[in-house]
Amino acid sequence: MVLPNKSLANIARCILDSADKTNLSRFLSSAPWQEAEVNDRRIRYALEQTRRHRHRKADSVLVLDDTLCEHVGSLFAHIDRHYNHSDGTYPLAHNPVTSVYVSGPVRIPLDLRVYRRYEDMTQWERFVTKHFPDQVIPTTKKARTALHKQVDPVLMTDPEFAALHAQFQTKIALAIELVETAIRHKVPFGVVVFDSWYLAEALVTVLERRRKAWVSIVKKNRNIETNSFELRDAAGQPIRFAGPHIAVEDLIPHIPADAYRAVTVGKATYWCFTLVVRLATLGKVRLVISFANAERTGTAALLLSNRPDWSAQKILTTYLRRWPTETFYQDGKGHLGLDAYRMRSAEAIGKHWCLVFVAYTFLHLACLAPSLTKGSPPIKTIGDACRQQAQALIERLLLYVHERLLQGHPADVVFAHLFAKQRPLLTP
Repeated sequence: MVLPNKSLANIARCILDSADKTNLSRFLSSAPWQEAEVNDRRIRYALEQTRRHRHRKADSVLVLDDTLCEHVGSLFAHIDRHYNHSDGTYPLAHNPVTSVYVSGPVRIPLDLRVYRRYEDMTQWERFVTKHFPDQVIPTTKKARTALHKQVDPVLMTDPEFAALHAQFQTKIALAIELVETAIRHKVPFGVVVFDSWYLAEALVTVLERRRKAWVSIVKKNRNIETNSFELRDAAGQPIRFAGPHIAVEDLIPHIPADAYRAVTVGKATYWCFTLVVRLATLGKVRLVISFANAERTGTAALLLSNRPDWSAQKILTTYLRRWPTETFYQDGKGHLGLDAYRMRSAEAIGKHWCLVFVAYTFLHLACLAPSLTKGSPPIKTIGDACRQQAQALIERLLLYVHERLLQGHPADVVFAHLFAKQRPLLTP
């Protein structure tokens, strides 16, 4: 919570009882504790402690998202190059998919699953070289896709490759696993929020079966069935479309200006148009097209929900509850070392992430207002809570030294004990 440098060497250097970083390394890599058990206990505790702060189940959301934990060097287990949407690069990173529970002021990270690319999981290049020794493996995405179609049927006849292939999970599969795990933990949520990457039939089907509402961003090129809705022009005449489908981005120019309505969410006002449409594989959904200004300039936010009875304001408000996931990533990386680990084994990295979740949860509980008023906003930030923990450690250190001096220990002996760490405190 308090050290800017999260390396094993620096953490060990700042622990009074041990100056050997191998002790901390063993704690993370081979000590007999399981992160799943710790995480289960953490979630139960967090739900108990936030009972009076949370909103009702129907208004609580589970947010699905993923982030990149970037690193330099390829010695980390399962490290690979993943696409960074913010700058279009492919840095070396781990790519955990996470679930975060948001209910009023309560924001609890629940769990994560590490996404591994298909070629990394299956060691695809090694098997291509094994079965096609003269094949040059291309570097461009299009050429590699073509090569997959050519060689994968042969690779699947290799039992070792087939076993690795069976272990592969898409981000959608990992997201479904996180939803099922949250339900198994009895986390009270009624809505699942995610971005367009996770808007897939498999996930939506699970949410429908579990009777969960969902809200998602939709890609602008997603096709709508034109016979599922009626749109009128400024003169009130029905608009006829040429084909059975139209992309969302192509629908926007047909919408008359007076069809947009001002929608206020918090202190912000958006100009929205909404209608119920049907999409292939998703069925009947409500579409919301939202601009940040009355002139409808700039990029429109395109939202979908499986609740056709919800208003544009309800859908916008619900989707904006996704933001605490971004602040968790920011605080987790900036204050708690979510991406600052230097352990190489998958087990140690997983335990590090588990402890980051534990630290964040305790800090967040400290941020919640002690008032019994349901929904009271947090009284401080995660950064404030971290600084208070640092101050508390300094206070305890000063009190420790003061107590030893009052007991008659010479100052040089006390300081030698603090700086040497391992040396026993001598009796004067």
